[in-house]
Amino acid sequence: MTGMLTLASSNPIEHVINHPTVVVDGWWVWSSIQTNLVLSGLILLVGWKFAAKHIATGDESEGHDRYLTKHPVAGLIEVISVFLRDEICRPVLGDRTDRFMPFLWTLFYFILLNNLLGLVPLADLWHLVTDFKVHWVPIGGTATQSIYVTAALAVVSFFVINIAGMRELGVGGYLKHLTGGTRGAVAFIMVPIEILSTFIKPVALAVRLFANMTAGHILVATLFMFVGMVINAGVLIAAPVSLASAAGAIAIYFLELFVAFIQAFVFMFLTAVFIGQLSHHGEHEGHGSHGSEPGAAHA
Repeated sequence: MTGMLTLASSNPIEHVINHPTVVVDGWWVWSSIQTNLVLSGLILLVGWKFAAKHIATGDESEGHDRYLTKHPVAGLIEVISVFLRDEICRPVLGDRTDRFMPFLWTLFYFILLNNLLGLVPLADLWHLVTDFKVHWVPIGGTATQSIYVTAALAVVSFFVINIAGMRELGVGGYLKHLTGGTRGAVAFIMVPIEILSTFIKPVALAVRLFANMTAGHILVATLFMFVGMVINAGVLIAAPVSLASAAGAIAIYFLELFVAFIQAFVFMFLTAVFIGQLSHHGEHEGHGSHGSEPGAAHA
């Protein structure tokens, strides 16, 4: 019975936070989320190599069929990738789209995989398999729930955004961009604002992803927690509460699946927008996109 109530833990935070696996002199050498990150990386390397093989154009002897993607999973990845490139990133990146798509695709799929892995109760399954005899947790949790992971992703985006801007505009053009398109005394006011904006953008990326993944996963764990709270309260109380909790958790799980895609998309899309703002499409046009940024961030 104890094993069956693993998901109904008295502390819902335990299901999503990081757990130490190897600790040396008080330092975490390895943790459960690190295993999740390695697992998601392996899935990307193996899975997407498999998809690329099936998406690639076949031999000429196949005729028109050589352009068809025959595997359904590879076909799904192709549709999503083409949509992200042509409908989402090309309007904001223009002729630089193909240059940045490998990075943006990697960003999207890596975040998505970790969001989805966080919905799989790997730590709970580990306890069930070991029958609670092994107390350390080698896997589980939600990698994108860790502010350290989302901050690392945001730092990578920060360097890509600004280095791409310097290469596109030149150092002089990049510094001129910090004036916000203004002149004279107003430019001296805009420069510190633009510098702060440069650092606030990646911070917003990290916090948004961290907060959304934390809140949803804890809500699911809390609903299951109610089952453990009423298990000894009698059938008349335990049965309806358990059914209601299970129904609510299933509904939230479907919502979390949607959020997992949305948050990966938003992180990738805003990174593309920030890269696109630092380009030669015109100072007024480039800074005009700042006006649409809050709306995009809100989405």
